[in-house]
Amino acid sequence: MANRMLRFVELTKQMPDKRAVAERRGDFREIYRVFGDEGARQQAGRCSQCGIPFCQVHCPVHNNIPDWLLLTAEGRLEEAYEVSQSTNNFPEICGRICPQDRLCEGSCVIEQSGHGTVTIGAIERYINDTAWEKGWVKPAKPRRERAESAGIIGAGPAGLAAAEELRRLGYRVTVYDRYDRGGGLLIYGIPGFKLEKDVVERRVQLLRDAGIAFELNCEAGRDVSLKELRNRHAAVLIATGVYKARRLKVPGSGSGGVVKALDFLIAANRRDLGDCVPELEDGSLSAKDKNVAVVGGGDTAMDCVRTAVRGGARSVRCLYRRDRANMPGSQREVANAEEEGVEFLWLSAPEAVLGGGRAAKLRAAKVRLGMPDATGRQTPEILEGSSLEVDADLVIEALGFDPEDLPQLFGEPGLEVSRWGTILIDHKTKMSRLPGVFAAGDIVRGASLVVWGIRDGRDAAASMHRYIRAQAETAAA
Repeated sequence: MANRMLRFVELTKQMPDKRAVAERRGDFREIYRVFGDEGARQQAGRCSQCGIPFCQVHCPVHNNIPDWLLLTAEGRLEEAYEVSQSTNNFPEICGRICPQDRLCEGSCVIEQSGHGTVTIGAIERYINDTAWEKGWVKPAKPRRERAESAGIIGAGPAGLAAAEELRRLGYRVTVYDRYDRGGGLLIYGIPGFKLEKDVVERRVQLLRDAGIAFELNCEAGRDVSLKELRNRHAAVLIATGVYKARRLKVPGSGSGGVVKALDFLIAANRRDLGDCVPELEDGSLSAKDKNVAVVGGGDTAMDCVRTAVRGGARSVRCLYRRDRANMPGSQREVANAEEEGVEFLWLSAPEAVLGGGRAAKLRAAKVRLGMPDATGRQTPEILEGSSLEVDADLVIEALGFDPEDLPQLFGEPGLEVSRWGTILIDHKTKMSRLPGVFAAGDIVRGASLVVWGIRDGRDAAASMHRYIRAQAETAAA
């Protein structure tokens, strides 16, 4: 077979087509179309098959990216799928929502040489969507069933990845989650224009088909205690994520019309799923005909501004205290938001919410970036006398998230946490200071990426397996 790789010298980088702005502003469907067969093969063939694949090195789950690009270029899609899913429990999801520009694509050698990166994420999505269409995706089936069971607290990326890995090893697995659907952040936090909900729902159903049990509307600490779960299961994984919103600390931040990002996103996602949402009906979380100001510069802020556009906002602005080059969110998402009509006010720090008890305007000061702090990032410094006001009758706080007080919530003071509230674990074993209780994902590392949650969940499952086997061997001795 003729060599189909190293074609970056003759083929330019191409992304799948985007839907027209006027069309996509009116719904919550994904904005990128899917590669056709020939387009995917050609773009996969641009890979240089590096001896040291930096794309793989900088992928949190260490996907074998050059291998499945080669297989795609050769039209061997079922093999490409097998390689893709061998390191990633949710490859079709990561292909959609990973910030590839900061991870695999940002590390691509041909990108560094000026030829434009391989479109890794879009090809990953193409491979795995094809696999679903062809019926290649099958539920995990263990070689033998084990007597022991494992409990997972949290049905988000880390919890679901761990659940699948443990089920593959033969354990009886039960996932407990406070919400009425599995998926956590994937189902309620990420809008449909990035990740359509049927993509998540079919994956959760696959886990059910594998024999994993879900106890939904079940909140640990309220409906079941950690002590009960420890008695019920041979090992327990805490994968709750972090949901405590950071709040604006300026005069007027308690005014009506100042809302949390996650409340806003959950309401929009519930409506997209067909639920009745009273907070949208009464207008308290609705962007319709409002001047919306989103404060923050991460991916959650990008989700909020683009959701507000689709919610019928009169205007949408995003205020961030650093400049575009220093924002933590995906540059690709910023570009999509700008196309959809979002205005970005860089180097702007909120000073007050104005309106006498009900938000009407947001006053902000201009900022300059000073000397780097301990993390290496330049410190924002307020420019005196530089205040500006923008119309804002809906102010959305997208400032990040902190852990809830889990020792108190779970009624378990022995569950030790760091000064940031994250669970303290042995990072080699993923086990907390409580024997048999493990933790993974954002509740350990702080608010992070879905792909890191998947990696942590897989690692935790392997450690839980070793722990359970060791306990069984000790009991049998």
